[in-house]
Amino acid sequence: MTMKTNQSWGGRFNEPTDAFVKIFGASVFFDKILAPYDIQGSIAHATMLNEVGVLTVEEKESIVKGLNQILDEINSGEFEWSVALEDVHMNVESRLTAICGNAGKKLHTGRSRNDQVATDIRLYLRDQVDVITKEVKRLQLALVDLAEKEASTIMPGFTHLQAAQPVSFGHHMMAYFEMLTRDAERLSDCRKRINAMPLGSAALAGTTYSIDRKRTAELLGFDRICTNSLDGVSDRDFAIEFLSAASLIMMHLSRFSEELILWSSAQFDFIELPDSFCTGSSIMPQKKNPDVPELVRGKTGRVYGNLTSLLTIMKGQPLAYNKDNQEDKEPLFDTVDTLKACLRVFADMVPTIEAKRDNMYNSTKKGYTTATDLADYLVKKGLPFRDAHEVVGQSVSYGIEHQKDLSELSLEELQAFDDRIENDVFDVLSLEGSLCARDHLGATSPNQVKQAIKAARKTLK
Repeated sequence: MTMKTNQSWGGRFNEPTDAFVKIFGASVFFDKILAPYDIQGSIAHATMLNEVGVLTVEEKESIVKGLNQILDEINSGEFEWSVALEDVHMNVESRLTAICGNAGKKLHTGRSRNDQVATDIRLYLRDQVDVITKEVKRLQLALVDLAEKEASTIMPGFTHLQAAQPVSFGHHMMAYFEMLTRDAERLSDCRKRINAMPLGSAALAGTTYSIDRKRTAELLGFDRICTNSLDGVSDRDFAIEFLSAASLIMMHLSRFSEELILWSSAQFDFIELPDSFCTGSSIMPQKKNPDVPELVRGKTGRVYGNLTSLLTIMKGQPLAYNKDNQEDKEPLFDTVDTLKACLRVFADMVPTIEAKRDNMYNSTKKGYTTATDLADYLVKKGLPFRDAHEVVGQSVSYGIEHQKDLSELSLEELQAFDDRIENDVFDVLSLEGSLCARDHLGATSPNQVKQAIKAARKTLK
């Protein structure tokens, strides 16, 4: 008689699977990360099967004891993973059967690997979202602490990477706090759709056994149940939504990285990053490279690629489950690991950033950053804004020609452009005056920055 293939499904087959196909189709290399969640789901499933009369108390207890033993073996590194058994589910089930015999063979009653893996992924991702959210908040706290320290530090605010107006460095840091607040909200919202239980959908149509899905959901901490079996086993939109949220977080970290890279360059020289977050050059001894921000900026593309990968995997699949879905895990696992690492290193690095306040201040003086303040001053003196804009443009042109900032022009020079200008204009043209004048909700004055920090600390508690 010809040797059959995998014992869990090989009854219909008359010849073994090709040796390379076994390796090509196996997922145990990467899905073994789901083992704790697979065991968690199996314990809940066995408990429910006992309560509805499918398993005896003795069978349930034997299964639970065996599953806990397997978890211990996995955690200690003693568990032997087999490629021939394809995936984490069959590896666990095979070992369970070896431990407790027929009881182990009964565990799969009323379920399929299709709803089993969908459940495992949701359990895994639910936990990971909680961990990632904590890292987001840890980074937010670091930003708040730095912002508080630098609330009155003046730096040039940029548009088009051209010096625009004076801003507080603390205000600049709080901009990233706001981005991360929205990121945390997206993670929280995404978690709601992750936390729905597909177990009980079986292969695609449900099961003929009188299972109690509400009880299983209660045991696993799911908020609700997937109410369509076809959808429950086959869709991965919850994972795609997470990857989308992760991509947005990485986009924000990448923008921050770009600024840290620019600011730490000799051309800007706004900040100093500690040696512990930088590396040197093998040929240029003077170099101090901002490797951490550069790596985060680069890893952003990796996360974007994972999102595109999973969208592409799903786009052509008819209902219900298809083998394509095996490819959902590696992009997901890689994104989780990448995102956690990037958030962790940023949360560790941000508290060590040293602001070079004098350099920031002097740079702000170079870009005619108080030009808008002069225009606003003239408007308050009765000049229409468009006319004021023209007057200030002429004064800036004069300043460039004579290599003087607006604050360095004499009263007589300024009055040559408009006789409404009086001696009080110099209060407006100072960087400190410009910064403090913007004293309304959401603006950059040190007073408003401190209020924003106070509100932020409340939300982080």
